[in-house]
Amino acid sequence: MANLKVKLVRSLNGCKKDQIATAESLGLRKIGSVSIQPDNAATRGKVTKISHLVEVTEG
Repeated sequence: MANLKVKLVRSLNGCKKDQIATAESLGLRKIGSVSIQPDNAATRGKVTKISHLVEVTEG
């Protein structure tokens, strides 16, 4: 199964509470933090919700 490498590239300051919760559920807390997540519908939905804050690569 493929994985997604998700990196937080923008600050969570000033974001809505649900966006902060989504980032933390992906394991992202500080700028530059990286998390490896399974490539499934749930993860894709989370990434879409905070797409303006993260950078996603396959692998």
